[in-house]
Amino acid sequence: MALVTIKNAWLSYGGYPLFEDTEFQIEPQERVCLVGRNGAGKSTLLKIVLGNVPLEKGDVIRQPQAKIAYLPQDVPDDIEGRCLEVVQKGANAGVHDAHEAEYRAQSVITQLGLDENELVQNMSGGQKRRVLLARSIVSEPDLLLLDEPSNHLDIESIGWLENFLCRFDGAILFVSHDRYFLKKVATRIVDLDAGKLTSWPGNYELYLERKAELLEVAKAQNEKFEKKLAEEEAWIRQGIKARRTRNEGRVRNLLKLREVARQRRKQLGKTDFSINDQTARASKRVIQLKNASYDWKENDSSNGLRLIDGLDYTVYRGDKLGIVGKNGCGKTTLIRLMLGELSPTAGEVELGENLAVAYLDQLRGRLDESKTVAENISDTDNILLGGKPKHVISYLRDFLFTADRAKSPLWVLSGGERNRLLLAKLFTQPANLLVFDEPTNDLDSETLELLEDKIAAFDGTVLVVSHDREFLNNTVTGTLVFEDGAIRDYAGGYDDWITQRPVLENRVKKAEKKSKPKSNASRRKLTYKENRELEALPGEIEALEAEQETLTARMQDPAFFIDNADEVNATSDRLAEIENLLMASLERWELLESIGEGRSQ
Repeated sequence: MALVTIKNAWLSYGGYPLFEDTEFQIEPQERVCLVGRNGAGKSTLLKIVLGNVPLEKGDVIRQPQAKIAYLPQDVPDDIEGRCLEVVQKGANAGVHDAHEAEYRAQSVITQLGLDENELVQNMSGGQKRRVLLARSIVSEPDLLLLDEPSNHLDIESIGWLENFLCRFDGAILFVSHDRYFLKKVATRIVDLDAGKLTSWPGNYELYLERKAELLEVAKAQNEKFEKKLAEEEAWIRQGIKARRTRNEGRVRNLLKLREVARQRRKQLGKTDFSINDQTARASKRVIQLKNASYDWKENDSSNGLRLIDGLDYTVYRGDKLGIVGKNGCGKTTLIRLMLGELSPTAGEVELGENLAVAYLDQLRGRLDESKTVAENISDTDNILLGGKPKHVISYLRDFLFTADRAKSPLWVLSGGERNRLLLAKLFTQPANLLVFDEPTNDLDSETLELLEDKIAAFDGTVLVVSHDREFLNNTVTGTLVFEDGAIRDYAGGYDDWITQRPVLENRVKKAEKKSKPKSNASRRKLTYKENRELEALPGEIEALEAEQETLTARMQDPAFFIDNADEVNATSDRLAEIENLLMASLERWELLESIGEGRSQ
């Protein structure tokens, strides 16, 4: 029996129809991702399922006694109390035993990198969102509604959330534009387009293939329609000579064709935009950091926290650099240091000549709520792009804003539409260095893919702070990663980093092992059994690492999660076991080698 069924749903917003005779249902243990353009009504559909938004017409049927938990896209302002207390409220809703509820809350809080004693009202927006996420998932609902759950989470936390959701026993309905995330989690895709829902069973790749096939069919049908319309328009314009052959039925059909064409023109087209490229003016060496360090201080009297320590790095013209790390590690600080907005505590930062910087994050606070969408781009009718004027309404149409939407007040825009407007504002600026700090939050997949294409085609330099793994894979040529107290440089994007990281980690461990002084306690002779154990350990470690790589690849395949819950759980548990075994084996190997080397000195 379906957990929730929606029948004949009708709902409009400001005269714009969001849902027209829409049908939807979700079954137990399904993991359904709702996709569609920004402003299409995805968040509204979640609220309809929850019961927070009533329909103008239609029915919402919920299974009696079904428990629903909801993570909204926006963080409420009225959440107060200790982190543990707030999260435990969710656990209390699903667990009768108080000790068990507290244990579950503490476990999720730890996994999400939160401090259970910190006051939620003092947290950043991203931390508050993680608290709400913890409160939602710890209650173990029958249906979990998640609106952009990976926003503001670092890569490690997103990975944990993916694995958690894949093991979750209940059903999940979620909105996400994080393609890497939804590839791993979703078992069905539901596409919301022009008020209609289309269901696509299977994973995201299968959805893309079938959607592409459908679009090809639609393209052919559209060409046939346009040809028919042109023929009828030519017929009606033949004048007096054709009146004898005219009939009322054919005229009525032409009027219908015109109405269909008018409705099609009202629909949003494909987004398209260009970057105001000023690369030819930039010097070859864009940014150079020489043994640069930076200490963050809460105030002048406090002790500094070293976020960046002795970094030597050069950014050359044309580099496209991703910056990755846990929340709060110093990624944005590194960007500001590179741009000269912050002075290094030690070392030097040198900027190249003729830099023209377009920095997305600097625009976030510059949207004026008292102005229309178009007025937020320009106070005049035209803007200059590459020295040529373009009407602001026409420019905004390239970013999927209709003329009516462009003339609307800013407050009507969804979060994704605001981000798209920020991109529109950014690309009016001449630039040879583009800087993006979390650019992908709330952007729909189509806009993301076009942004990726434009960045790839841009001849200038790009700096990107992002937790969106797919976006990093598709845009950057190198990655700076905050890990193990250092900033490390990797070639390529996210997947390339993951591939290279174990090799580097092994080298670092061996180097650290060799550099450690040998204590007097270790200077004894290995027993026969210990010698045999030491000889066997490298092979055992290699076998564990090979198994880990195989299982990780399997977990990254979306098809693995379809109708395969038991094996998914077993694989996830085995990966956790391998991690513990590897750690113990490496520590044992290090100890035995140190004893042997200490004896030989």
